Amino acid sequence: MMQDSGNSGQDLAPGRNRADGPFIQREEWWQDLLVLPALEINSVAKPVALSASSTLSAHFLEVLTLHAAVRSSAESSMILLTVLFLCIISTYSASVKGHTTGPSLNNDKLYKFAYSAEVYVDQVKASLQKSAGYRISSGVDVNLLWRNPDNDDDQLVKITMKDVQVENVNERPADKNIFKGKSTEKIIGKEYLEALQRPIMVELVRGKIKTFYSYQNEPGFTQNIKRGLASLFQLQLHSGSSREVDISGKCDTTYHVRQDQVTKIKDLDSCEIEKKGFTSHNKILDISTKATSATVYVLEDSFIKSIKAEENFVFALNYRRKTGAKIVSKQRLELKSVQAGTGLIAAKQVAGVIKTLDPNYVAIALEAEPVKSECKKCPSLSEHWKNIREQMHPDKLSKPDAAKSFLSFIQNIRKATKEEILKIIKSENKELLPQVVDAVTSAQTPESLEAMLEFLDFKDASTFILQERFLYACGFASHPSETLLKSLTEKFKGDVASQEIRETLVIVMGALIRKLCDRDGCKLPAVAEAKRLILNRLEKASKDDNVQMYLLALKNALLPEAIPVLLKYAESGEGPISSLAATALQRYDPSFLTKEVKETMNRIYHQTRKIHEKTVRTTAAAILLNSNPSYMEVKNILLSIGELPMEMNKYMLSMIQDILRFEMPSSKTVRQVLKDMRAHNYDRFSKMGSSSAYTGYITRGPDVSSTYSLDILYSGSGILRRSNMNIRVFDRSTDLHAIQVVLEAQGLESIIAATPDEGEENLDSFAGMSAILFGFQLRPVTFFQGYGDLMSKMLSATGDPMNVVKGLVLLTDFLQEIQLQSGPTASAEFMGGLAIDISGGMEFSLWYRESKTNVKNRVAMFVAGNTEVDSFFVKTGMETTLETETALDFISTVQFSQYPFLVCMQMDRVDSPFRTHMTKYESLPSGRRYTARRGKAATLAGNEYPLHQENSNMCKKVFGAKSDSAGGWF
Repeated sequence: MMQDSGNSGQDLAPGRNRADGPFIQREEWWQDLLVLPALEINSVAKPVALSASSTLSAHFLEVLTLHAAVRSSAESSMILLTVLFLCIISTYSASVKGHTTGPSLNNDKLYKFAYSAEVYVDQVKASLQKSAGYRISSGVDVNLLWRNPDNDDDQLVKITMKDVQVENVNERPADKNIFKGKSTEKIIGKEYLEALQRPIMVELVRGKIKTFYSYQNEPGFTQNIKRGLASLFQLQLHSGSSREVDISGKCDTTYHVRQDQVTKIKDLDSCEIEKKGFTSHNKILDISTKATSATVYVLEDSFIKSIKAEENFVFALNYRRKTGAKIVSKQRLELKSVQAGTGLIAAKQVAGVIKTLDPNYVAIALEAEPVKSECKKCPSLSEHWKNIREQMHPDKLSKPDAAKSFLSFIQNIRKATKEEILKIIKSENKELLPQVVDAVTSAQTPESLEAMLEFLDFKDASTFILQERFLYACGFASHPSETLLKSLTEKFKGDVASQEIRETLVIVMGALIRKLCDRDGCKLPAVAEAKRLILNRLEKASKDDNVQMYLLALKNALLPEAIPVLLKYAESGEGPISSLAATALQRYDPSFLTKEVKETMNRIYHQTRKIHEKTVRTTAAAILLNSNPSYMEVKNILLSIGELPMEMNKYMLSMIQDILRFEMPSSKTVRQVLKDMRAHNYDRFSKMGSSSAYTGYITRGPDVSSTYSLDILYSGSGILRRSNMNIRVFDRSTDLHAIQVVLEAQGLESIIAATPDEGEENLDSFAGMSAILFGFQLRPVTFFQGYGDLMSKMLSATGDPMNVVKGLVLLTDFLQEIQLQSGPTASAEFMGGLAIDISGGMEFSLWYRESKTNVKNRVAMFVAGNTEVDSFFVKTGMETTLETETALDFISTVQFSQYPFLVCMQMDRVDSPFRTHMTKYESLPSGRRYTARRGKAATLAGNEYPLHQENSNMCKKVFGAKSDSAGGWF
């Protein structure tokens, strides 16, 4: 503690008593320092010239005066005060270096800048030198109008655009320059140009825009351009992160400061602003996006010398990344000169300054306002339909033009009213009406849903086809709404004339539950109600048909809370119910398959509680082997081979071999088990039979790959029990179950007087087909039920192909509207449509003693992308398309001249044309337009896909025996 050195009775300074001595005053000084704005001493920013406040200066003078007043005999006090003084000076110096204020304008100065805003649209990897786009350039005058007398960091700044010009972003010949010969006034319009050049004012507080002032009723697009310019003046002079509001909304912003340069990084994905758009449900069918924003400031004398800002938006089709687009937006602001300007306006509040200047100025939001230019020459919905309706004829549904017309029709329906939609629906004929229903339902707008619900009467069975097409289009919905699920739930609760439509209703409800839950909508009231309805009614169902209906809904919904219910039916159910519950569990991600699930599957496969059908047991084994099985689980499965029915032995052996050959996830564990000779020996691995499981690649590419698998399980008498064909598409992070076709038969041994396998003695004669298309389980189709039904359908069968599925499906559906920092609005829209026509036929030949089943899959796909920047007075963008068509045939030939039957399966794909087109454009409202086109065409050669070796051997016997049997008798 400091002592007085013999001068205890003398005042330390004139006019002060001891109670107000230097120690008390020093403490008050530090208190004053603590309430100053927070200063970052360690900032790496270049020192900014700051004027010390009068209060701070007075404190320093006071310390000096006090120091001089201390007598020479008080040496210790003088030394201590000297040290304190040096510390204060050092602290002050460091504090000035780390000051957090924003840019500061000098009084009575006019800053003249050159400004440009450019936009480019092109393919992802294309050079900007050949891109479509335009440039807006102008002079910009900036001057200080007012500074808060109580806070130097509170400034009112006036910003004025002058001499606005619009031109091509890249040089073009005169005949390709849409701006050639047009003044800026003609391009933008006199009224809009005046509004654009009307000044704005911004209140900057510590470098951030507190208030943005402009005329209230100005056009939105001119307001946004000025918002984009004003946002450039917002920055901070120390490194750090914060939530910042500008034209892009409220965004996470990070500043990096180094000497006289400041870099601002804005996380565009974090921006809170009103956005329109949607994405596809499955990532494989969706669009990948990436958005970046960076602004670099160069400072000089505490103010801006230059600014360079750039935003990049990239879009790529996930299943073909070459199909994509990018938008680049650039802004540049460069200081050209500093001139003498007007003096400051004296006022205590900024509101008084605004009122003095122009009372028409009001405070408006800095965030961009939604702006969309209207199409003045676009055809109406009816006119558009007349132009494309012939392409939607049922005979043309396997062509790319059908899918193309389907997509364009959806785009127009999304802009239409309910009345316009109903007008077309009610006036169309029966041939084209199903395609109209596909498109209207796929539009997924409130107006299109209202139109369909008003048009369709579920109490009338005569419109069965239209009701089914409507429901299937709902099941394929890319971004379903809660309203859609609620509407279908109400229909299900009401009267439905057709039992098949009633089944389809609840199956589609299950699909919608899953899609809404995948988008964090599981707690929505409509979702909760639909889940409760399905689970409660399943619990109360007594008829097998009703049980199967609700199980199919759960197979689509994939609810975690439904797993215990599915386990109960898989283990204790009979026939098709047990099989359906097991296949529903097979669709779950392995992460949901708990210890309880595995224990139940083990009991089913090893039949520890009851006898199960082969189809259920093999499904249980597949679930175990595909869900990270333990060493003992795999070992027990392998040890069971040899103790199973003959064809099941062969099937399980083939499944294990397929796991090893295709390097599936469980292959490592299987190889470990096979080191044990009790599990891996000749007796076990030499079992005979015709059943098989095989997986192979269709394509292997840099973006996605696709596989096909064909599992065939026969009964012990040689009759087909189940055929399961799957096509999957996957990338590094996700997969898509594109197609599954399951043909299942049972109870047919009586036809050839054979003995049924264990557990299948009392099964009724049955054959049917179940299909999954793009992850959506369709309502199964029954070919026959019972022996009498079988005989009648065999006798009435003809060789003519019968249509199984025909329609239009919206696969890719992506829309994103973007607010560019420079002011214009951009959008990216990608749509992919599938036209599908699947038919099947069966032929019998007594002469050759064989039957042949041919399932023809005719599909055509069309993908269209349009990426556009709309500035009201000019549009620029790029359209990209790809189209392909192909045919995939599944042929099965069965020779019944001997026992067991000879069965040959073939999978063939014909040559497939593939075409891509790209069009870049720039256009004015007057109709003047520039376009650049490019396209490619190729043909993918046809192919016969290899199946398992046993199938190849059997095919050789079938086609080798044909010529030998030509002269025989049945």
